[in-house]
Amino acid sequence: MTQALYRKYRPKGWDTVIGQDHVVQTLTNSIKADRVGHAYLFAGPRGTGKTTVARLLAKAVNCLNEDPAQRPDNTCENCKAVNENRFMDMIEIDAASNNGVDDVRDLREKINFSPSQGKYKVYVIDEVHMLSGGAFNALLKTLEEPPPHAIFVLATTEIHKIPATVLSRCQRHEFRRVPVDEIVTNLKYIVAAENLTADDEALVLIARQSAGGMRDAQSLLDQLASTGTKITLALAQTVLGTATSKTVLDIISSVLDRQPARGLETIHRALDSGADPRSLARQIVEYLRGLMLIQMGNIDQVEATREVKVQMDAHAKAFSTTDVLRMMKIFNNAATDLRGGWQPSLSIELALAEVVDAPTVSPQIAAPRQTPLQPVSVSRTESQPEVKSEAPPQGESPASEKPIINSGDVIKSWKHLAASLPKTQANLSALLNSVKMIDVQGKTLVLGLASDVLISKIDKPDQIEAIQKLIKDNFNVELSVRCIVTNAKGKVPANVAQDGMVAAAIQHGGEIVDM
Repeated sequence: MTQALYRKYRPKGWDTVIGQDHVVQTLTNSIKADRVGHAYLFAGPRGTGKTTVARLLAKAVNCLNEDPAQRPDNTCENCKAVNENRFMDMIEIDAASNNGVDDVRDLREKINFSPSQGKYKVYVIDEVHMLSGGAFNALLKTLEEPPPHAIFVLATTEIHKIPATVLSRCQRHEFRRVPVDEIVTNLKYIVAAENLTADDEALVLIARQSAGGMRDAQSLLDQLASTGTKITLALAQTVLGTATSKTVLDIISSVLDRQPARGLETIHRALDSGADPRSLARQIVEYLRGLMLIQMGNIDQVEATREVKVQMDAHAKAFSTTDVLRMMKIFNNAATDLRGGWQPSLSIELALAEVVDAPTVSPQIAAPRQTPLQPVSVSRTESQPEVKSEAPPQGESPASEKPIINSGDVIKSWKHLAASLPKTQANLSALLNSVKMIDVQGKTLVLGLASDVLISKIDKPDQIEAIQKLIKDNFNVELSVRCIVTNAKGKVPANVAQDGMVAAAIQHGGEIVDM
């Protein structure tokens, strides 16, 4: 059976550990000075070398070389035993499957036995945050006063789940994500060693997809190498399900031209070809980050082909910095949004609609629908949720009939209402979180959304009926629902009349300047 690349090229010495110089320096100094601690905590993202460094530490403390500076030397019997996974005094424990009190008690019973091969018994507990509360308590005493021949290395990707009592008993080392250029250098070394053929652009894509995890990058390279053909950028994009540069360029151009239909068509064409929605959103964010770097005068930091850089330069001039930052935030939310449910493309569709129709788009893209008013001085006593309220758009008169329920109460409960929907209605939940304006006019609930595209998705009989049921169940009133396009962006405090002049000023660009 062929050995996986990440195992075959696992570092066997301190000098081959990539991207963790701050950890390596500390540990090698402690070995040279013979001041090795009894308990270490390695924390950081997956695939950044935590287990690898733990194995190196186990080799170093048991290495038979007389010169501490040369440990591990990978030539003595103990080092060879560790490399060949037959060293009995290095015990690796997976806390995900051995997380109970009985497992820790079993460990405590065996730890007092002397090492059978080396000088120290090294216990490497991976994913230690998976231990139960009782198991952590059972481990505490052993961590505080272990036998002189025992060393603990705890590894975790979620350090916030580790009890403070455990943290205080360990030397803590934070592992960082590996930089893209260092990952690419390592991948090129592996490509040469394995007699593979790969384009540099494909390796850069692999490095970016790995998100700083060396193991993930090597696994992705292994996956592509198994195709038996040259690893090209096109092959990498197809296998990894990432968007092509042209797809991203077309989407950004549709925003510039204010043509959401063209943008949606481009998105769906990419998804139909196998692209992952969140991966596509990440590609867009990465492109927008490049625009930001160009606008800030750092074009040399942008990693792209010459042709793409020409287009990026044009887009960087067409968009304002504010536009680029806003679009980055919106598409980044789509990249991390898990609410799509049965409609995985919904998040990126909502992002495109919000970007195209947002009122803060710069003049290079489109003029604002209305001229903002001057700031209004009012007293503010409390902040509001993200869902905003505004007076009816120009051309519509407010309902003369008194609202049967206070719109401020609906605004405060809106996020809770959206979250209370079952998973089968995740689509509607996401749409409710996209509502920008809420008002009650007589017996009508008015919902303002950023575009006609969003209205077409929410203004359906079954969706409206579900919204009415939410209101009925929570406020015991029956309301009809009306959806309108809104450009609301101001936050109206609860003590300000939702249909008054101050509210209207805030919703059309005014600001609260007096606290």
